[in-house]
Amino acid sequence: MNDKPLIFDIHLDLSMNAMSWNRDLRWSQEKIQRWEHIQGLTKDGVGEVDRGNNTVCFPEMRRGNVGLCVGTFIGRYSSYFHRLPGWNSPEQAWASTRAQLAWYRCMEEDGELTPITTVAALEAHEKLWLDSPHPDDGTPYVVESKKQPTKLPIGYVMSLEGADCLVKLSYLETMYQDGLRALGPAHYGPGRYANGTDDCGRLREEGKELLKEMDRLGIILDVTHLCDETFWDSLDCFEGPLWASHQNCRTLAPWNRQFADDQIKAVVDRGGLLGSAFDAIMMVPGWRHLRSTPEGFQLRIERICEHIDHVCQIAGSAKHICIGTDLDGGYGTEQTPMDMKSIADLQTIPGLLAERGYSKEDIDGFMWKNVVDFLKRAWS
Repeated sequence: MNDKPLIFDIHLDLSMNAMSWNRDLRWSQEKIQRWEHIQGLTKDGVGEVDRGNNTVCFPEMRRGNVGLCVGTFIGRYSSYFHRLPGWNSPEQAWASTRAQLAWYRCMEEDGELTPITTVAALEAHEKLWLDSPHPDDGTPYVVESKKQPTKLPIGYVMSLEGADCLVKLSYLETMYQDGLRALGPAHYGPGRYANGTDDCGRLREEGKELLKEMDRLGIILDVTHLCDETFWDSLDCFEGPLWASHQNCRTLAPWNRQFADDQIKAVVDRGGLLGSAFDAIMMVPGWRHLRSTPEGFQLRIERICEHIDHVCQIAGSAKHICIGTDLDGGYGTEQTPMDMKSIADLQTIPGLLAERGYSKEDIDGFMWKNVVDFLKRAWS
């Protein structure tokens, strides 16, 4: 029998890791890390600090009972004097997301992933993971197919992080037909449709038209990276369902990347969700990028419980909080809690929340059920 709760993580940059970092997520975590060390892609080689430090792959997701997730696309357009890396044209950014879509389709064909786009598909997948047998050693779920064990596919909802790749507004419907169900109009800095983290400014007309089209199609608005002015403008313009997929509390980790209390309350008042992120810079105050270490802050997973508590106090319940790790979102274990070596370590959270007095219903809600209930309402 399996006593691990199901997990629904509403923000994982799966295709970015596959297509930009060249990680085959079917490999074991150890194999990915070993390959990146051999290739000299780690900090001591020619690569980035997160190479050799990954936490996410399909085997680890199954080991941690992460049976559902939101998988992103990302393709930033960076104009000539833009200070952030990105494609030199929206068309190139669009082509990049097409390549990411092709990877998702290959993973579907290989039985690793299955798309979740309707209530019926969501309920069927939820039942599959809840009812399937589980080996005694705690490794991934299996199902019996012609008397042969078979890995369970991981259900994923498609989300676009930053709308720069939408060359024209009509491209949004193309992505919707492909399975897109959530969208964050901006990422970092100024975008073609909206302004994001570390930027400022009101929502421009192109963004207002984008939100209208999202409303028409029934696409969830992800308000995570919106700068403060654009956040409030977006709530005025958008009438549909919304969430903040990977977002902690500004009160506990001061930075415009986090939400202030009035923004958290606004998301709650709209029936939205806030996904708890596990990037150290979003968990503790005073983190200095590329300088701080988890050991220097004695940062452990338990710290996320303070952010969860804060949201629940504002909301008056545990119905609006969930998991949105952002693990391997351009960082690795050099910037996660010391006791988070793999996405499977999310399974330590139920015990931490129980120690704080959260009920089983609250914990199940945080781990997966709040998201399932939200999507059922949104897609009804």
